[in-house]
Amino acid sequence: MADHSFSDGVPSDSVEAAKNASNTEKLTDQVMQNPRVLAALQERLDNVPHTPSSYIETHEDVVFLTPFFSLPKAVKRRINALKQLQVRCAHIEAKFYEEVHDLERKYAALYQPLFDKRREFITGDVEPTDAESEWHSENEEEEKLAGDMKSKVVVTEKAAATAEEPDPK
Repeated sequence: MADHSFSDGVPSDSVEAAKNASNTEKLTDQVMQNPRVLAALQERLDNVPHTPSSYIETHEDVVFLTPFFSLPKAVKRRINALKQLQVRCAHIEAKFYEEVHDLERKYAALYQPLFDKRREFITGDVEPTDAESEWHSENEEEEKLAGDMKSKVVVTEKAAATAEEPDPK
């Protein structure tokens, strides 16, 4: 028997289905943003032989698959034109993602020195200069808290001055 429990008025099966759909959409978005995947898809589309396709026809609630060659000539022309447009769109989209990838690589190179410097500060390999460690707050509340912290630090520093300071790494 199926579990028909409800959580906040929504069947649990529906919640699971929504989560799975969301995960699938995220994965699809990630895959479609990969230039290599897009290039492979485009190559595959370019190499697909143009075979007669089927189209769905309904008569009195019955679905029939009708071969492409039995369609009216005007409809065949439209379908072929739409296919050509779709291929052109795919080419443009592939070019777009190639350029996005190039931009990401360009800016990754610009970020890298900052990431390296940050890693050096975090690991304690390099100490920041006074100018690098100065921070100007735009919020008065933060400044008040900073003042309170400074007064507490003075007390703590006096107590710490008597003890030997351990290596902060």
